[in-house]
Amino acid sequence: MDRVKRMSNELLERYPDKFTIDFNENKEAVKSHAMVRSKELRNKIAGFITSIVNRNLAQQNASMAYSEDATESREETQE
Repeated sequence: MDRVKRMSNELLERYPDKFTIDFNENKEAVKSHAMVRSKELRNKIAGFITSIVNRNLAQQNASMAYSEDATESREETQE
């Protein structure tokens, strides 16, 4: 599993704009940007990248919602 995490993080650092929340697109991106001989390893890397991208997106949405709530509560207290 360490190999999957290491390769996934390395690919995300090098090509952050090439990966999305779609597993199939990520699978093709891994195929084109890395030399992975095994289909199973490629799929594990693509799946791990997909989960990282989804996790980052969820964190961004949560922080945006929190900042919007904080802004609204500040506006209410000022009125």
